[in-house]
Amino acid sequence: MNAAEVIRTARSQADLTLRALAARAGTSHSAIAAYESGAKTPSASTLDRIVRAAGFALHRELSPRVRGNDRLDRGTELAAVLELAAEFPARHSPVLEFPVFGR
Repeated sequence: MNAAEVIRTARSQADLTLRALAARAGTSHSAIAAYESGAKTPSASTLDRIVRAAGFALHRELSPRVRGNDRLDRGTELAAVLELAAEFPARHSPVLEFPVFGR
């Protein structure tokens, strides 16, 4: 969800007009309209102020990109996968041992 959607949703759920939300947030209704349309992008602090003025709070839960208990970084994880893959090399016969379809 982007900032425009967040502001539009918050204002809609709070049942506020552009002018009412702008007055509560301490900004102009044209700024709110520009944020909602995506013509402008608010800073994080401005977005937080507008959402709070509508009676909501921003919440974003961060989680590690690598899952599991050991929390390896991506490079270490990739190296481990490649080492494991080397333990199981592909073995291909140089001669096709099965008939070709359609002949």
